This record gives sequence, structure tokens and C-alpha cells, in this order.
Amino acid sequence: MLKCRTVWKKLAPLARSSSTVCRQNVKRTGLNNGRIPTCVPAANMSTGPGGLGGDNLKYTVMVGAACVGSLTYAYFLLKGDQKRYQERIEEITTRSQRSSKEEAATVQSEPLAVEATQTKAVPEPVPEAAPSPEEPSPPAAQAEQPAAPAEAAAPSETTAPPPATDSTPASLKVPSHTPYLLIGGGTASFAAARSIRARDPGARVLIVTDEPDLPYMRPPLSKELWFSDDPSVTETLRFKQWNGKERSIYFQPPSFYINSEELASAENGGVAVLTGKKVVHMDVRGNKVKLDDDTEISYDKCLIATGGVPRNLQVIERAGEEVMKKTTLFRKIEDFKLLDNVSRNAKSITIIGGGFLGSELACALGRRSAESGLEVIQMFPEKGNMGKVLPEYLSNWTTEKVKREGVKVISEALVKSVTCKDDRLEIHLKDGRLVTTDHIVAAVGLEPNVDLAKSAGLEVDSDFGGYRVNAELQARSNIWVAGDAACFYDIRLGRRRVEHHDHAVVSGRLAGENMTGASKPYWHQSMFWSDLGPDVGYEAIGIVDSSLPTVGVFAKATAKDTPKAATEKSGTGIRSESETEDTATSPVASVTPVPPVAHKDDYGKGVIFYLRDKVVVGIILWNVFNRMPIARKIIKDGEEHADLNEVAKLFNIHED
Repeated sequence: MLKCRTVWKKLAPLARSSSTVCRQNVKRTGLNNGRIPTCVPAANMSTGPGGLGGDNLKYTVMVGAACVGSLTYAYFLLKGDQKRYQERIEEITTRSQRSSKEEAATVQSEPLAVEATQTKAVPEPVPEAAPSPEEPSPPAAQAEQPAAPAEAAAPSETTAPPPATDSTPASLKVPSHTPYLLIGGGTASFAAARSIRARDPGARVLIVTDEPDLPYMRPPLSKELWFSDDPSVTETLRFKQWNGKERSIYFQPPSFYINSEELASAENGGVAVLTGKKVVHMDVRGNKVKLDDDTEISYDKCLIATGGVPRNLQVIERAGEEVMKKTTLFRKIEDFKLLDNVSRNAKSITIIGGGFLGSELACALGRRSAESGLEVIQMFPEKGNMGKVLPEYLSNWTTEKVKREGVKVISEALVKSVTCKDDRLEIHLKDGRLVTTDHIVAAVGLEPNVDLAKSAGLEVDSDFGGYRVNAELQARSNIWVAGDAACFYDIRLGRRRVEHHDHAVVSGRLAGENMTGASKPYWHQSMFWSDLGPDVGYEAIGIVDSSLPTVGVFAKATAKDTPKAATEKSGTGIRSESETEDTATSPVASVTPVPPVAHKDDYGKGVIFYLRDKVVVGIILWNVFNRMPIARKIIKDGEEHADLNEVAKLFNIHED
């Protein structure tokens, strides 16, 4: 109808114009006829009827054709509109009927589901309509889980199958706020968490670590684990200490911790560990951090215990991807597993570095080489093992000890370049020597992890590295630093940074106490220890630098003067955990006279004093154990000693 009206509006003016022209022509013709005599005959057009002109006939045909066309178009338009109207009515009617049927089927199924969960005392009437044959299972599914059918059904449509812990969004796992945030999952963080909970039993502590493992101790990775007889030690990570007792590398089992998503609602608080997450940005003013997945966590108090990153040789980094794939920077559990696998399949392993870690790994792999035929090579730029720590005579003795373990030692070795040829590595030394091997272990030191310093605006020490902190281990009013990453001021030895287990334990513990309001200064003289197998070991404290003057006092060793015997006596393989709890008070010197001991090839046990301005600043106890509190007191006193042989009597090294 609308279209007809539109057509009529367009044709009506044309029709009116045509009729007007026709009337004017007729009138004009009449006037003309009045003037012409009646005797004159009318002119006729050859193509039109008598009495009509050519223009009149043309207009008449146009008007007639327009009227006929309009009527025809209107007829067919009305006919089509009527047909479409009927189809639309039928569609609406059909849809209404289909909707009624679906509602009836739904009403039928809902009472059935309700009946399955209710008692049968008052049964609901069953509608006559049967359930839809296409969907017979939904009522049963609703009957199985009536409490939350909508929530239970949603994950099955959009998420993967169980386990639920994997399919839960990360945002639900990470709390948005925690009173105590500990960045780093190592020894210092765990010690701090334990200390915080001891002083505040209801504390909520969140540990964030980029490692996939719960907090664990690192020393066994280069010591006891390598001497285990269990072929599955890489999976269990359990080992026998030198005293024969077995324990796990982890500080606590998983049951000790709570889930991070439950931390905020835990009534009695707890310790949660967020593994596989790295803090990449720290907003000190806003008291919040950002993780590598852009998740933000706010905190009240924060501890930075990010530890360190193993250094690598620049010549190895520049050598390319093939060389890097065959190089291990030993630090974590995954590094231990990788090196264990390599040692069982490779023919040759070369350890670059003659410090604590390099020498420990050399002895461990050397003992394995006797069984498997593995070639173990250790190279370093010094003249002997531990050349930067031990006096030259003791360094030479240690080198011979490492050789007896089956290790090929290459001293005064400076690496010039490393290349990969025929799937093997070629190490070119600056003096022209060439060493061919299958795998390299780079044990050349540790670089403190200070990645957060820039975003947090924290000061990094230019001499020792690490975050500069005050005596309470504070970097800011609510930020503390502990472990390898802390550069602290020692009231006796000056500003220092220590990279050992005992320091991580004690500094972490003190930081945790100060985070709960203790305000204690860090006066502890931390110790460290290293074992070259179960029969040779040493403990050290203070500044032990071979460039300092030293005085060594030695005695003949007995069967009890070994790391194995020491751990059997103390009951623990991690000696610092027991040593740091003790304090030395008025040690009683041995009355046994000091026998004259010359520097000879076999140093059974002894004490090495490191001097600076005639004051003892460092002490090494060589195969002398459970005497560390005495050494700590000597350094703390800071006195000059005229005869260090007399001081050595305090350690009772001459007793059998």
C-alpha cells in the first residue's frame, strides 16, 4: 500500500498537467471555430480520428497508459503483500506453538529434578507431556549436583577438564594484599618467615619465588647429594648426611604451607608460597609490586631476599648458542638434575673455577668417574685449588687431594675462547693449550640479584654489589634485605656482602624479627663451610683472603677429625644451623703443650689466622669442628695477639 501511494504521488502531477493542456486546446479550438465561417470544412489529421489533433491524441495515450500501469502495479503489489502477510502470520503462529511445547518440556523436567532431591512424602504431579527425547541427560545431571547446577556446568563449557588447580585463573591464586611479602624463595626468605611466625603467630606471610620449588637448602646440591647411592636421588632429593641420617633437601614438606588463595582468610595466618612467579617491578611509595604476569600485590612490610645469579665467562657468552647449550651455571635444583644426567651420559666434563663450588663439584664428579669412566677436568687461573682463600701451601695440598679423587687439574689456565666442533667443545687457553670436552660447568662466582633496585629506587653498593642496608638490614622504613643480596655494615670488619648459607639463615632470621618490631642490629659474624668429601672439610669465619698475612697452627688428625665424625656428633649435616645458636664464653685452653709443626705435605687438622694490622679478621678451622663460637668471639674482641700459638690452644686441636 505504501508503494502504491508513492507511485500515485509521482504520477498525479503528470496526469493533472496533461488534462489541463487538453482543456486549453479544446477551448482554443472552440474560439477559433467561432470566427471561421460554418461553411468551411474542418481539417482532419490522417492519423487521428475526425475532430482531434495530433497533440491531443498523444496526451490521451499517455494518460491512459499511466492509469493502466498504475492499476496493474497496485494489483500485483496488493497481491504480493497479502501473500507475505499470510506467511508472516503462519510463522508467528508456528513459533508460538513451538515455544509452548518447549516450555511444557522444561516444566516437565524441572519437577523431575526436584523430585530426585526431595523426600517422597508429598510427590509432585507429573505432567502428561514426556521429556524431550533429544536431551534426556540434563535432569540426571541436575539431580547429581543440585546445590549449584549453573556453576558446575559453566566450567565444563569453557575450561579444560580437572585438575581444578590447573584450570583456576591465576588471579584467583594470587592474593591482592599481604601483610608480609617476602621476595625470593631461598634460605633467607624461609628463615624470615619462620621468625615472623614465631613472634607473630597469626601473621600472614607470602613468599614469591621464580623457581618452581618450595624453599630448600642449596649446600647439598654440591655436597651430599652427589654421594648418594639412591639412583632416584634426582627425583626424591633425599640424601644421607655424613652422620648417616637421611633428610630431604626441602626445609619443610608441602603440608607446612597453605594455599596462597586461602592466605587472606586463614584464621590463624600461615605461610604461602607462590612458585614460578617473578617480581619485575616495585612501587615503594604505593607499597605494591608487579609480577611478570602483570598481577599486582600490595604489602605492609617487604623483604628482598633475591639471592644471586651465577656469573659466566664472557668468552662463553660470546661463543654462541651451541656452546651455551653445553654449559651449566650451577645454582638450582634443575642444574643439579641436568648435571647429574650429563655425568651419566657424557665422556668428559670440564669445570672452570677453583673456588668452593668448583672444587666441591670436582671432587664429587671425580669419585663418580672411578665407576663410570667419566673424565673430569678442573681448570682455574690460580696456582692451586682455593687459591684466593687458602695460603699457598694449603692450596697446593688441596690440589693434590682433588687429583687423588680422579680429577685432572689444569692450573694457571686463562680461557681465550670456546668453540663447538663435531658436537664437542674446544677450550682454547691463552698459553696455547687446547682442552676438548663434552660439557662445561662454569663456577666462577655469583652476582647479587639487584634487578628491583631501579624501579624501587634502592641504593646498590658500588664496591661489593647488593642493596645497601643499615645495621637493622633496612633499605627503607618498611623494606628489609637479607641473604646474598644484602650489603651490610660490619662494626668490626666494615661494609661487607656475604654469600654463604649461615649468613642467609641468620640475616633472614634477624630481618624477620625486625619486620615484627624488634629493631635489632646485625652483629653476627657468619661462618661458611666446605667439604671435599666425607673426610676433609673446613669451616671459616670473617675475612679469609689469601692476600692477607696468615699464621697456621696444625696438629695430627685422628679418626674423629672429619666432616663425617663431626656431623655424627652434632646430629646435623648443615652445621651452621647448630653453630649459630651457640655463644662462646671464656673458652678453656688446652693444657697440652704445642708440638712443633712444620709445613709438610699432610695437614691433618689446624687453625689458620688471617691478620690485618696485626688483628685477627678471619679464621679457618681445618678439620676442626664445633669450635666456631670460639672463633667468632676472637674476631669480635678485635685484639692483638702476641702469640697465636697460644690462641690456637683455645680450639683444643692438640687433644686426641
